[in-house]
Amino acid sequence: MKVIIKKSYSDRLGARLAKKVRIRKKIKGSAEKPRLCFYRSLSNVYAQLIDDVNHKTILSVSSLDFDKKASLKDMATQVGKLVAEKAKTAKITDVVFDRNGFVYHGRVKAFADAARENGLKF
Repeated sequence: MKVIIKKSYSDRLGARLAKKVRIRKKIKGSAEKPRLCFYRSLSNVYAQLIDDVNHKTILSVSSLDFDKKASLKDMATQVGKLVAEKAKTAKITDVVFDRNGFVYHGRVKAFADAARENGLKF
């Protein structure tokens, strides 16, 4: 995976993209053990289960459908629960977690803990 970090990017974004590239070199998802890709924007949280071998998205979940009055951490927890439930119905229990360059803290940690509590192993 190659990412061009432009000068117009902020230092934080450039650092996150560099981390993302380092992480993605090491992890790959397959049909048996897909990659659980997490992304957080300013106001929402997104998650996908991706099969990197066949270049397919198995399922995706976002916080766009949830109550906007909830805190951002609560939305991340709800998305974690929902992605674990959908993965169970698709008969997937083991995944590889891709935090997408974000620090494992706050919303990322809340999402991962909720997914683990509801049956995903990573």
